[in-house]
Amino acid sequence: MTRAQQTISLGLLVTSVYLALFLHIIPVGAKIQDEIIPVLPFWALVSLGSYLLFKLGWGVFTFNDVPAAYKELMGEINMARDELRKKGIDVD
Repeated sequence: MTRAQQTISLGLLVTSVYLALFLHIIPVGAKIQDEIIPVLPFWALVSLGSYLLFKLGWGVFTFNDVPAAYKELMGEINMARDELRKKGIDVD
């Protein structure tokens, strides 16, 4: 099974369980049913966004810890500066 198939299978499983809870097919307490189940998709979206923002921030914070990527990026920046200077554009 490929990774895409695993991801789709997990997504379908989570979606079907949520729909079963939302449509009262799986009985739970009234307070949970009325106050928690309806906001689960928004909670999941906010949690995913928070996780991705953290991963992005951590990647930026630890960027200098990856010497090969740092050297490659600095080389590309210097190459772009040289090309722009050849075209007569001031980049400093």
